[in-house]
Amino acid sequence: MTKSKVLRMDNVGIVVESLDNAIAFFTELGLTLEGRGKVEGEWAGRITGLGDQSVEIAMMVTPDGHSRLEISQFLTPATISDHRTAPVNALGYLRVMFAVDNLDELLSRLSKHGAELVGEIVQYENLYRLCYIRGTEGIIIGLAEQLNN
Repeated sequence: MTKSKVLRMDNVGIVVESLDNAIAFFTELGLTLEGRGKVEGEWAGRITGLGDQSVEIAMMVTPDGHSRLEISQFLTPATISDHRTAPVNALGYLRVMFAVDNLDELLSRLSKHGAELVGEIVQYENLYRLCYIRGTEGIIIGLAEQLNN
């Protein structure tokens, strides 16, 4: 018998207060809205353990088509926890990292959507320029620009 294994990572899920703001932010980052719709009912609550639920979901895809973000706004039940202001060393979800081609230009555009640097932009050897930002709703996003050698 063959041992089961993971085939791929389908998506990373992020819960937000405003789906529209999150879609606008991640679109500015370079992702494309693949689809949007409601998931509701007792069957969905059996998966999450939340009982009867109503969630609006947007699926965002990266330009290469290989990675996705599932952005969810819970309509019911109400959210009960908020870690958006937690520091980058908090337990649990830390960040999503994106490879970018022009860090400075992208940061300028994202700042119009409320993004702020967590620390500073740092160059790692002659390989990368890296930073963390707090994007829409305080979500921590990592950005990495590979340097040409």
